[in-house]
Amino acid sequence: MPLPILDGPLPSSSVRDSVNGLSIGDSPPTIVSISDLHGYLEPTRSALLTLADHPEFAPVVVPGDDGALHWADENYVLVFNGDLIDRGPANEGVLALVARLVDEAPPGRVRITLGNHEAIILSPDHFGYTQWFAGRVGGDDRRQFLEQIVAGHIVAAYEGYNVTYVHAGSPTEYRVEKVNESLIEAAKKLLEAAGTEYDVGTQRRIIDEHQRVLGVGTGHPKNPGAGLVWLDFEHLPPDAPPQVVGHTRHSIPQRKGSVYCQNVLRANLASKGGEAVFIETPESLSSLTREADGNVEMREINRFD
Repeated sequence: MPLPILDGPLPSSSVRDSVNGLSIGDSPPTIVSISDLHGYLEPTRSALLTLADHPEFAPVVVPGDDGALHWADENYVLVFNGDLIDRGPANEGVLALVARLVDEAPPGRVRITLGNHEAIILSPDHFGYTQWFAGRVGGDDRRQFLEQIVAGHIVAAYEGYNVTYVHAGSPTEYRVEKVNESLIEAAKKLLEAAGTEYDVGTQRRIIDEHQRVLGVGTGHPKNPGAGLVWLDFEHLPPDAPPQVVGHTRHSIPQRKGSVYCQNVLRANLASKGGEAVFIETPESLSSLTREADGNVEMREINRFD
């Protein structure tokens, strides 16, 4: 099952697309982001609990009596920046955690961007990868996933205060609303074709018709020419638009010009610590990283004031 049911459409495209679409009054929410969970539940829990374990922050999630993590009802937006699934042993557990937080948080306070591993669910017959969770999704669950994209629960990109959250990124400017509408259009085409003789052809065709989001590179899916869910960090130039990306694995958070990569969870599985989240306020972008002794260290990545 690709994602548990996420109930109800979002109230507006502005809430779907941007933190500025929320009714935030005089207290702008802090944005917390994490990427590339890849079915590793315990490291994901450790990363999300870095806020609770740092003296400067209120928690974004709290452990409940049931042992699960729950929304802490604080002034946050939590962005899961793609690749929730595949590789790890607890895909269902990670997805249940994300769905629970979506259900418990106010509308628009938990956002999910599409990663390349989720994109495999859109076109499973084209990509294959039957050894992975994404490549084994059944027909009904695939339709459910597509319906969640149409409803606005899963987006191509999300606009923060000073950066855009997107799984892989782009070397050139793009409009968040436009790429999100493109992803919805692709999902509608796939829903119409699902289970028909046109299904396999549509799975391939949307990759070209919605290249800005779903396109793959020449010679390798992550090569130049790839869209927002596939392009490797190596191919993002320093003058690319300000973006927080995941996708390309590193052991510590990376910065290249105005592009910041937060994919560190999987590179640190073999040792204690290393799990991290990014924290964005209107003034700054920082990381919170779990150290080997369990303590949490905050590092400022950039200031915007």
